[in-house]
Amino acid sequence: MAFWKDLLPSASVDAETQFDRLKSRLFGRLDDRKSYRIIYYRGFGSPSEVWLKGRVLRQRDLSTPSDRDTFWQNLLATYQRFESDEVPGVTVRVEAFGQTVTTVTDREGYFDVTINPPSDLLPGRAWFPVRYSLEGVEQPKTKLDEALLADAEQNEPVVKDGYLMISPPYSQFGVISDIDDTVLVTDATNLLQTARLTFLGNAYTRLPFAGIAAFYRALQSGPVTTLFNPIYFVSSSPWNLYDLLVDFFRIQGIPKGPILLRDFNLSTNLLSAEGHHIHKLAMIRKVLDVNPHLPFVLIGDSGQQDPEIYSQVVRENPGRIRAIYIRDVSTDQRDESVRELIRTTEADNVPMLLVSDTVAAAEHAASIGLIDPDTIPEIRADRRADKET
Repeated sequence: MAFWKDLLPSASVDAETQFDRLKSRLFGRLDDRKSYRIIYYRGFGSPSEVWLKGRVLRQRDLSTPSDRDTFWQNLLATYQRFESDEVPGVTVRVEAFGQTVTTVTDREGYFDVTINPPSDLLPGRAWFPVRYSLEGVEQPKTKLDEALLADAEQNEPVVKDGYLMISPPYSQFGVISDIDDTVLVTDATNLLQTARLTFLGNAYTRLPFAGIAAFYRALQSGPVTTLFNPIYFVSSSPWNLYDLLVDFFRIQGIPKGPILLRDFNLSTNLLSAEGHHIHKLAMIRKVLDVNPHLPFVLIGDSGQQDPEIYSQVVRENPGRIRAIYIRDVSTDQRDESVRELIRTTEADNVPMLLVSDTVAAAEHAASIGLIDPDTIPEIRADRRADKET
């Protein structure tokens, strides 16, 4: 049995490699006119270190979602997200804080770099500009471009401007939140329902849990509304869904923050509990490492492994976790397992609450000084409005 467990992941990775090579040979000429796209994922860090990640693809621009999109339009957009052509081995130039660093994309087109910011950052600022560009790569001309710009000396360079987040020195705490069944209604315990919602919907048709936007705004502001507490979103969803989540958060008024997803591949542990646990724990550790002096609030749901993962985080980081809120989306049998973990974290003086709705979590957060009590009516009103929608 152990032999097969070792063989299957390596075989699936090899199959993926062979598939990528075959696709490149078959469709390489047809893709010559596809535009290069730099997909940047919001970077994050502290005044001492910033982590930046992105991907380079050959891909047609995705259409802007609307609440009038049809089933077929949503299905086409999903196909385009997953049918992207990665660009391996290209040099990416990253410019931030007056510094320039370069890196090379891996075989899946991903890149990541770490930058050390200067010591004189503006203390009242959380978001800073960053520019990404490709060295030695230009956008291909379309037939129309060739006709109109026959005398042009060179094609358009490939450049993307973005922003990165650094926790201000006056932040009181950070928030690390799951996404599926915590912020976004997904029904992650039902694979078919999850697939239907993910692949056949868009940022307008997906639903938030009632009151979540107002609660997260209250957490970001803290008990004093002049504060800025950073919020990080961690999920085992693939990076291919990044644009959908960005649009969803914007439409719902959920505070902007780094969204940390994972690579989609043919590995057998992609949908396994073990793969979910390893990825999410690694991302949480990274967030904690770049914010060594910041305590955190953890928010998740009972449907998968958030309580187990967060309990491990508490053990690894004594004194750094202020509270844990677990949305109850599971059966009574699962709830009993969660209650056992609640008793474990209480022994470490960390409250873990299994809550039925957002207001219950917000009321506890107000009672321990995490949010302004005056925001509770707004959170209740937001919950009512979301439920009516």
